[in-house]
Amino acid sequence: MNPTSKIYDKIRIGPRKRRLAVEAEPPRCDHTDCKLPGPHRAPKGRDAEGKFWNFCIDHVREYNQSYNYFSGMTDNAILSYQKDALIGHRPTWKLGENAASGKRSPRTSEASKDETYVDPFDLFTASGQKRPRRQAEAPKPKFGPVTLKAFETLSLETFADSVTIRLRYKELVKQFHPDANGGDRSLEDRLREIINAYNTLKAAGLA
Repeated sequence: MNPTSKIYDKIRIGPRKRRLAVEAEPPRCDHTDCKLPGPHRAPKGRDAEGKFWNFCIDHVREYNQSYNYFSGMTDNAILSYQKDALIGHRPTWKLGENAASGKRSPRTSEASKDETYVDPFDLFTASGQKRPRRQAEAPKPKFGPVTLKAFETLSLETFADSVTIRLRYKELVKQFHPDANGGDRSLEDRLREIINAYNTLKAAGLA
């Protein structure tokens, strides 16, 4: 190629330049009068989800020990939040109900209990057989295995009334909540079992 050509500079490929990644410095610690870097984030709390403080290692430890998401909430508000947390705070409705209209599905209506199945091709009628009717259901036990397990989880007898169940539930929640154990989260599985057991009894109309 002729280096004196007018188009030489237009097609020439220049040398690659290495770009050095400049690592951004962490923000300063948000604690009052602290001038250390704050690379550790800590949540600001309820009604400020997605927002964080920036702390140094000492101040983030101090903040975590005193952090309480439920601070200022009543016991009923805490129980309601914990119940909704089990389903991801999504709306629910009873089985067989239409979420938009609130009406029960015909399949689960009281009138459908005594109906037999439909025989559109008269298979049984043509052969002289009568359509079988549903057999009477066997009497159900007083409590199912899930309900019995819920009583066992809360260390309650099956004859415990609703007041006793609620008092026992509040007692266990306060006992196993991380805030009551210095922020120790090793008991969260036990706390989750207690919440599930209480919700099971409540759904059964026992709490």
